[in-house]
Amino acid sequence: MHIIKSVGVLSVAKILGLVYGCMGLLFAPFFLLFGLIGSVAGQGKSPFAGIFGVVLAILMPVLYGAMGFVSGAIGALLYNLFARSVGGFELEIEVRPQTLTAPYPIVPLTSPAPNS
Repeated sequence: MHIIKSVGVLSVAKILGLVYGCMGLLFAPFFLLFGLIGSVAGQGKSPFAGIFGVVLAILMPVLYGAMGFVSGAIGALLYNLFARSVGGFELEIEVRPQTLTAPYPIVPLTSPAPNS
């Protein structure tokens, strides 16, 4: 059994920032669509509804990424704090033997004949 006693705060924050930023990219088209629907269906036909949707769609990946970075850093700090007092995650790791396969046949090297 292996135990993770500590995690790199900055590495966790960077990864979660990127993951949340990608999630923001996934949600951005929905905000564009809702902004378009809001500007068309609005009673006053205000163009600000559409502009608001576009601005949110542009800012969403940045805001999600920033929130992911901050929450990842806080989460990693809390994990390190709690892991000191109660232990860390226990992992069971299975080590499998590596089989080396070459994409081409392996031909053994022959030593040159000695010069007489």
